[in-house]
Amino acid sequence: MSSIKKSVSKLFLATVGMFLFGFALVPIYDVFCEITGLNGKVTGPTFSEYEDIGNREIKITFTTTNNNGMPWFFDSDRSQMKVKTGEQNLMSYVFTNTTDKPMIAQAIPSVSPGKGAQYFHKTECFCFEQQYLEPGESISIPLKFVIDPDLPADISSLALGYTLFDITKDQMTKQASN
Repeated sequence: MSSIKKSVSKLFLATVGMFLFGFALVPIYDVFCEITGLNGKVTGPTFSEYEDIGNREIKITFTTTNNNGMPWFFDSDRSQMKVKTGEQNLMSYVFTNTTDKPMIAQAIPSVSPGKGAQYFHKTECFCFEQQYLEPGESISIPLKFVIDPDLPADISSLALGYTLFDITKDQMTKQASN
């Protein structure tokens, strides 16, 4: 009997532990994203809220990659640009569905170095939405962003990277279940 009670106690504690771990995942994820800059969340003020826009020039590098199995063409119109802190900037990205079927994609951003992510504010971004393209269709979508004038002095350049994912199957499954 005591071995059954021990087993039940261990199973109960394991269940409670898993439940608590599930609740802890969100704050752990937020801390991880804050440290690494992998979340791409839009936080902070928009460009119109800066009183002193500063005059510091920062080099921004833009990279794009496709997740495995994503056949689309995806690229920025420039690989880098110099911007002034506090000023709104515009960049364009091209998406082309190179397949013979309609597809849905989602771009996930990341900023490097990680401690610079909180100073890179996207005010308009295709990453906020899913992109649906018909076979052979191509679109150019703008990215509007501003670099916070409070960017630490030891950061002279930032890199904004996007990874494009095929979410067609996931979206079709969602629509079929509704």
